[in-house]
Amino acid sequence: MRCSRCSLHSFLPGGAARAAGSLARPFDRRRREVLGGILVGALALLWVDAAPAQVDYPTRAITIVVPLSPGGTADILARVVAEQLREAFAVSVVVENRPGGAGGLVGTESFFRAPPDGYTLLCAPQLTFSIANALHRKLTFDVSMIEPVSVLATYPAVLLVRPDLPVDSTAALIAFAKDRPGTLNYGSQGVGQIGHLAGEQLNHMAGIKMVHIPFRGSAPAITALLGGQIDVLLDFLPATKPHIEAGKMKLLAVAARDRLKAFPTIETINEVLPGFEADTWMAIAAPPGTSGDIAGKVSDAIRQAFQKPDIKARIEGLDVEPRGTTPAEMRELIRQSAERWTPLIKDAKIAID
Repeated sequence: MRCSRCSLHSFLPGGAARAAGSLARPFDRRRREVLGGILVGALALLWVDAAPAQVDYPTRAITIVVPLSPGGTADILARVVAEQLREAFAVSVVVENRPGGAGGLVGTESFFRAPPDGYTLLCAPQLTFSIANALHRKLTFDVSMIEPVSVLATYPAVLLVRPDLPVDSTAALIAFAKDRPGTLNYGSQGVGQIGHLAGEQLNHMAGIKMVHIPFRGSAPAITALLGGQIDVLLDFLPATKPHIEAGKMKLLAVAARDRLKAFPTIETINEVLPGFEADTWMAIAAPPGTSGDIAGKVSDAIRQAFQKPDIKARIEGLDVEPRGTTPAEMRELIRQSAERWTPLIKDAKIAID
C-alpha cells in the first residue's frame, strides 16, 4: 500500500475512507499554518534587510564643528543645538571650534573629510553653503555636496557709521559719498564675507565708490569703527547693539525687507534702494553622503526644540529670528543665496586664492 492520500482512499471502504479524509484535513491545516509562518518570517527578514542601516542613530557622541572663534553667534547657536540634541537623543553632543582660513575654511574642510554617518555636523553661516566655490578658486571640496539639515536663525546686516560722520540716513550717506568719490571707506569681516558683499551691493545700486577695508572677522572691524579708523561698517546687530545703544556708533539702516522690532524707527535700505537686501543665517549640515534619514532625524529634533517657548525666547534674545527648518527648506535658502550673490561676486571680480 502506497503512503499517499489517494491510495489510502482507494483501499479503504466508505466509512474508513471518510475517517482517513478527516485525519488528512488537520494535517493540511497544519501544513498551511507552517507554510504561512515560513512566508511571514521570510517577509519580515526582507523588511529588516530593506530598513535603513542607521535606524538606531545616534548611539554615540556627536561633534558639532564651528569653523569660527568661540563667542560669536554661530558658536552660541551651536551650543543651544548641542544642549537640545543631548536632551533629545540621550548622547553626548560637543561643540568644537576650529577657526582658521578665509570664512572658516579650515574647520569646514575638516568637516568635509568626516565620515557620512551623522556623528560630525557643521554649524556655519550662509555663505559657507552657497558661494564658497564661487569665491575660492582653489577649494578642495564642493559645498553643493553637503547634506542640509536645518537653518537655525536668520538676521539682517545693519548699516553703521562712526558717530562723528555728518550723516543720519541712507540717502544722506549716499549723497555724502557722491560728493566725495573714493574718500569714504567701509569695513567688513573679510574678503567675500557678507559685509563685503553688502558694501559692494551698496556701491553698485547707489552709484557710489566707497573703498573696501577687509578685517579678519567682525571683532576687529567693529574695533576699527569704534576707533574711527573706518567710516562705514556693514555688520550684524548681535555684536554691535551694545555700541549702538552706548552712542559709540550710529545705526543708519537695516538691510532687511522690514524694519527691526528692536529699532522700529530705523529705516530699511530698500526704502531708499528698492530690492536691497543683505542678511545671513546660521545652519547645521552633515557631510556629503549622509543618509537623508539621519539628516531628517536631526532636523526634526532641532525644529521641535526651537518651538519650545523658552528656547525660542532665548534665541530671540540674541536679536536673531529663530527658524529650525527642514532639510528641503535649507536647500532652497542655499539656492536663493547663491542666486543673489554669485552675479555680484563675478561682476565685482571678488575672489580668494
